[in-house]
Amino acid sequence: MTKYIVVVGGVLSGVGKGVASASIGKIMKENGFNVTCIKIDPYINCDAGTLRPTEHGEVWVTNDGGETDLDLGNYERFLDISIPKKNNITTGQVFREIIEKEREGHFLGETVQLIPHITDEIKRRIKDSSEGFDVSIIEIGGTVGDYENIPFLFAIKSLEKDIGRDNLVYVLVSYLPIPGHIDEMKTKPTQTAIKLLGENSIEADFILCRGKSPLDNVRKKKIETYANIKSDYVISAPDIIGKDKSNTIYSIPLNFEKEKLGDKLIDKLRLEKKKFADWEKWEILVNKIINPSKKIKIGLIGKYLDIGKYQLKDSYISVSEAIIHAAAHNDVKIEMVFLDSKKLEKDPNLLKDLDLNGIIIPGGFGSSGVEGKINAIKFTRENNIPFLGLCLGLQLSVVEFARNVCNLKGANSTEVNSNTKYPVIDILPEQKNIHSKGGTMRLGQYKAIVKGKVKELYGSEEVYERHRHRYEVNPDYHGVLSEKGLLFSGMSEDNRLVEFIEIPNHKFFIATQAHPEFKSSLMNPSPLFNGFVKACIATKTNMNYL
Repeated sequence: MTKYIVVVGGVLSGVGKGVASASIGKIMKENGFNVTCIKIDPYINCDAGTLRPTEHGEVWVTNDGGETDLDLGNYERFLDISIPKKNNITTGQVFREIIEKEREGHFLGETVQLIPHITDEIKRRIKDSSEGFDVSIIEIGGTVGDYENIPFLFAIKSLEKDIGRDNLVYVLVSYLPIPGHIDEMKTKPTQTAIKLLGENSIEADFILCRGKSPLDNVRKKKIETYANIKSDYVISAPDIIGKDKSNTIYSIPLNFEKEKLGDKLIDKLRLEKKKFADWEKWEILVNKIINPSKKIKIGLIGKYLDIGKYQLKDSYISVSEAIIHAAAHNDVKIEMVFLDSKKLEKDPNLLKDLDLNGIIIPGGFGSSGVEGKINAIKFTRENNIPFLGLCLGLQLSVVEFARNVCNLKGANSTEVNSNTKYPVIDILPEQKNIHSKGGTMRLGQYKAIVKGKVKELYGSEEVYERHRHRYEVNPDYHGVLSEKGLLFSGMSEDNRLVEFIEIPNHKFFIATQAHPEFKSSLMNPSPLFNGFVKACIATKTNMNYL
C-alpha cells in the first residue's frame, strides 16, 4: 500500500513547502523507497501555462507536455526522476472534469455538489498519481487558512479515512518571524496555523519551523505543547541563505538528516528501510557549491524580472538551478547577474562594464525587451564571449545573425513584427489556425538528431529535450543562414525543424529551441549547461575549451 506524506503551509505562502517536500522525497528515496510527488494548486486555472511568470514564477514543462507549477521542477531536480503532468492538480482541472461529466450524464440525475463529487474527484486524482509508489508526497499550495484550500483538505481527510491513519502523516511548514523592534522569535503565527489546521479536523504530525535562525528549546517546547506532538517531531528549518550559511537549497536534505527526520517519518509510517541512505556523492557536490575553488560571472538577460522595486528570479529558476548543477560538477562558484533586457534597449553598452564570462538568453514570449536581447547576442558573437540561447534565445540568435551577418536588414520573427520583410522566424504551420492559448504549443519531450559541438557535449547523435514554443526557424532561410556560417547542429527527427544552432569558429555559441534546464539535476547536470560553464571557466582562465 502507498504511504502518504501531506505537506501544508502555515502563516504565509513562499515559506519553502516545495523545497521541503522535495527534500523529504530525496530522504525517502535514499532509504530505498519508490517516491513520487504531487502538487495541488488551488487556483481555478486549469494549469500554469497561461499564468504570468511575474505573478506565479516559471512554468515547468513535463516530459508528457504538461505546463505545470514550478515546484514539480524542485521535485525532479532533487529526486532525479521524471514526474508526469497529472501530478499537478488544480481546482480548474477538478471542476472542469466534474462539469463535463455532469453534462454527459454520468451522475444520473444527482445534485452535483462540492462534497462528495468535487472531493471524490480530488481523491481519485491523488490515488491515480500515487499508484505503484511506496511513498507519495502531496504538497498543498498556499496556506491552511485559505478558503480555496478547504475542498482539498477535506479530500485529504477523507483519504485518511479510506486508508487508515497509520498510512498518512501531516507535515506543517510554518514560519516563525523575528520582529525587528523586539528581536525575539514569535510562535503565535504557528500556533494560529495549528489551530486553523485543527478546524479542518487535521492534526500535524511534524512541524518544520522556518525562520531566520535555528529554533531554540523554549520555542520548541511551546510548539510541542500547543500542537500536542513529540518534541522530536518539531524540526528546526532555519534559512540557508545569508552570511555564514550554506546558501544552497541542496543542503536542506542534509540538515533534515541531522534531525533524523527520515528515520522519524519511516517510524511514524510503520515502514521498514529498504537500504541504508548513502549521501556521499550528494555531500561532495554540496560542498563544492559551498566551497568552490574557482569563480566566474554569468549574465542572464531576461524580460520577466523587475516587479516594482524587487527582482523576481523565480521566473528563471530552472535556468539558475541548471547553472548551479553544472557549477558543482566543475568546482566553480557562479556570480549570477540578472539584467532586464529592456535596459539594454536603452543602453546597449551596459554589458561592456560588467566583465561577464558568459551570457544566457532564456525563453520568453512577445515583443517586449526583444531588441535588448538581440543587442546582447550581438555583443557575445562579436566579442567571442560564451553564449547559450534557450528557446527564444535561439530565435533571436537567428534574427541577429540574419541582420548582421547575412545582411538581411530588418529581419525579425513574425511574433515580434508580422510585416517583416525577412521573416526568419515564423509560426509553426500546425499552429497557424490555433486560437486557444492553454496547452496548444509544441509541448513536451522531442527527439533531435545532432552533430558538431552539440554532439560532443551530449555524447550521442540522438538527444531528447523538452519544448514549449509556437515559432521556429523559417525553412525558406535555412540556405542563406547556412551559407554564411550558421551551423544547424540539431534537427528534428523528420529533418524539418531546427532544434540546435552553433557558430563553429566561436569559443562557445550554442542555442537550442528546447529547454534543457528542465532535465538538469544536481546529480546529472544538463550537458549543454555543463559545456557552457566549462567554456566560461576557460574564458576566464584563458585556457582552450574542447
